[in-house]
Amino acid sequence: MNPHAKLISTMSLAMGTSITISSNHWVLAWTGLEINTLAIIPLISKSHHPRAIEATIKYFLTQSTASALILFSSLTNAWSSGQWDITQLNHPTSSLMLTMAIAIKLGLVPFHFWFPEVLQGSSMTTALLLSTLMKLPPITLLTMTSQSLNPALLTLLAISSVLVGGWMGLNQTQTRKILAFSSISHLGWMIVIIIYNPNLTILTFALYTIMTTTVFLSLTHIKVLKLSTMLISWTKTPMLNSTVMLTLLSLAGLPPLTGFMPKWLIIQELTKQEMTPTATIITMLSLLSLFFYLRLAYHSTITLPPNSSNHMKLWRTHKTLNAPMAILFILSTSLLPLSPLIITTF
Repeated sequence: MNPHAKLISTMSLAMGTSITISSNHWVLAWTGLEINTLAIIPLISKSHHPRAIEATIKYFLTQSTASALILFSSLTNAWSSGQWDITQLNHPTSSLMLTMAIAIKLGLVPFHFWFPEVLQGSSMTTALLLSTLMKLPPITLLTMTSQSLNPALLTLLAISSVLVGGWMGLNQTQTRKILAFSSISHLGWMIVIIIYNPNLTILTFALYTIMTTTVFLSLTHIKVLKLSTMLISWTKTPMLNSTVMLTLLSLAGLPPLTGFMPKWLIIQELTKQEMTPTATIITMLSLLSLFFYLRLAYHSTITLPPNSSNHMKLWRTHKTLNAPMAILFILSTSLLPLSPLIITTF
């Protein structure tokens, strides 16, 4: 890809995200979302592979539908209330349309079918952007309108996302698809609490971004795209594979790693809101995603493949953790144990 085109796309992504998360007017927020959509399309299709072109078309069609719904929702709300302020979403139909539009943009169940396919057709770096940065503007819009949303609908979307994200990730062999269903499952945890504690949703998203970035960068560094390749990667990069294993266990939410903290706080908040059945259901359903995280962790640290592999043996190179990856790894695994020290210090 042309470096100038890549620079323009990257700057447009940053600008579109900044416009959306800092705006109070519906038209400005919609403009930022459109800039984001147009900026990521060249990055998805840059390989010119038929799968990448297919992923680009799927992404464009779904995001265009969601953007049209957001615009229609804001117009309906402005027609009934005379307000273009994002926080003044008072019309029930507008609230319902906005929830559906954001669910499409985020890839929540039942609008999740595009997300794994688009990630599979993208490069690892673009898949990282789709899983983290591109989720920030829609989640910000949901946070700003959280007081006007339907709690029952959001709870249903959240439970369905945790269920489907864990269930459909069980039999996947491509790492990008596994991480796509991981993203869907984590989004369910964020959505279930957004009405009662929006700040907790932002915290969960921030920690998910740190952990997912660590996994994507590590897999990119050791060039792993599927589980069969991961089986023979331990002998090349044992340190990086150990990093991937611990970060995956953190994504699964196992204590005392960082990923346990948001799930612990969400369950605590749901219990305070007298939503103990919901907390119990999503906790039990998260065991499904725990299974494929453990499967990935096992594949990343196994020293010998259990059967003959058809993959060409790769040259062993002396790859070590660079400084940004080391910092991300520490944050992905040690933030919860270090939190008492941080609180007492500051």
